[in-house]
Amino acid sequence: MIAAISHLIRLGRAGFVFAREGVFALVDPALLPLPARGALKLARLIERPTGASADNRLATALTKLGPAYVKLGQFLATRPDVVGVALARDLESLQDKMAPFPQAEAEAAVAAALGKPLTESFALFGPAVAAASIAQVHRAEIATADGPKPVAVKVLRPDVERRFRVDLDAFIFAARRAESLTAEARRLRLIETVLTLRRSVAIEMDLRLEAAALSEMAENTKTDPDFRVPTVDWDRTAKGVLTLEWIEGTPLHDRARLEAKGFDLKHLSHAIIQTFLRHALRDGFFHADMHPGNLFVDDDG
Repeated sequence: MIAAISHLIRLGRAGFVFAREGVFALVDPALLPLPARGALKLARLIERPTGASADNRLATALTKLGPAYVKLGQFLATRPDVVGVALARDLESLQDKMAPFPQAEAEAAVAAALGKPLTESFALFGPAVAAASIAQVHRAEIATADGPKPVAVKVLRPDVERRFRVDLDAFIFAARRAESLTAEARRLRLIETVLTLRRSVAIEMDLRLEAAALSEMAENTKTDPDFRVPTVDWDRTAKGVLTLEWIEGTPLHDRARLEAKGFDLKHLSHAIIQTFLRHALRDGFFHADMHPGNLFVDDDG
């Protein structure tokens, strides 16, 4: 009973944020039973007058609710059968859009994860350059015999495991209630959807597994044209920290910069498709989140 009350409080807060940000304006009342239409009208009374545009209301609300909701939104972006094509496109904007957590917290987390003072591992540790729902990335430098070498350091968000656990428990509670009430919810397999998300997040919480996957992909693709994987720095990698070779490149989604640099976009698109097919069909081991924000084009193409 206490757990159910806790879940209802968390879900009630989420409902308030959705209402405040105008998410319920995206719901067609004609598809709802009569009592639900009344509840929808009441919810819209607290809608923010000058909130986000219709194109990103849901993404804005999920971002305000925190990492677990952002991850759910990213997950649902791959399920237009559940949320519709328009909302799926809106949710794609959640990639790498979280606000970074403070520099001091990141530095403390890295030192704790590696079991030594930060200055023993890095000659320089800069501010975050990207932040997502589970972790953020910093540009840092390590000392080598050839001079300073830039690296990318991925750091888990503080307390992220607990926050995901309690929010995912609330998602499962809501999915079970929904499936017990409607055949449509059972058809969409909401419980299985949340359980899949939970399994995925559990793996992402251990950055050593990501490092191992990167190393395996690098080995698989070491002779492939047009594709390379950044090298893992295992001496500076732990459960909560992943250190990689720094890659200088143009994000694949920045079409204007790619064109300005003179890249052959048809060649790039061909290389991407061929690369993915090699990984999937030849290796049976491929990047499962290969959106443009995770792909960069270096100066060699």
